[in-house]
Amino acid sequence: MSNSLAQQQCIPCRGGVPPLEGTALAELAEELGGEWSVVDGHHLEKEYRFPNFVTALGFVNRVGELAEEQNHHPDMFLAWGRVIVRIWTHKIDGLTESDFVFAAKTETLQRPQA
Repeated sequence: MSNSLAQQQCIPCRGGVPPLEGTALAELAEELGGEWSVVDGHHLEKEYRFPNFVTALGFVNRVGELAEEQNHHPDMFLAWGRVIVRIWTHKIDGLTESDFVFAAKTETLQRPQA
């Protein structure tokens, strides 16, 4: 996971810009790492595993706090012992650099808190 991405701030997209593609998309995906997938060039996705529902729910809540702080809101799926996080910029229906920044910040929340 890229420390430089995690240290940046998400910048709200106002629209009117094309989604990332090609080399720019590939370079950011490589920099992000952390088992994130770029799905159909449209969104980022990662599944996190946890020992139980409560720990997974705690992670969802921490991601939610981060989302409010960064004003960048992912889609999340919560189930027993797992959370799927999907990130993209809805305004342009694709990926921006801020999506990768948010994903990197999400990686910093990965460890369950006691």
